[in-house]
Amino acid sequence: MTSRSLVVLAPVSGRVVDLAEVDDPVFSAGLVGPGIAITPDAAEGGVVVAPFSGTIVKLHPHAFVITHESGRAVLVHLGINTVQLGGEGFALHVAQGDVVDQGTVLVTWDPAAVQLGGRSPVCPVVALEGTPDAVAQLVPSGVAVGRGAELLGWQG
Repeated sequence: MTSRSLVVLAPVSGRVVDLAEVDDPVFSAGLVGPGIAITPDAAEGGVVVAPFSGTIVKLHPHAFVITHESGRAVLVHLGINTVQLGGEGFALHVAQGDVVDQGTVLVTWDPAAVQLGGRSPVCPVVALEGTPDAVAQLVPSGVAVGRGAELLGWQG
């Protein structure tokens, strides 16, 4: 682990939500790690990009883990209970093991269709193995962010 900070960018466009407000007890209780969530924008929220340059170490249609060269890893989960969709409605643009640049399109999906299907489209962005005191929310809840905006600062 490096002592430098890592800035995690917004993987989707939308409105920032506190992780505690996510309708999933694992995320809302911070059991996976500290972070933030984004309710995707209806028009722009279907394009998901790499929040920093790194390696895709886990890839599912509804979620991925990307690891930075510092060893820090972030989980991005596209919607709640979307694993139940079995990949339907998600298009992967990279493969597990790929090294990607910040801003590379990783997944496209339709958050509105997820919501119409009775699931929440909210996207948790979680610092895996991060401590709450080392991860800072850079955007207040309720604020709209564009893909690629600074979202989290990770110290330590």
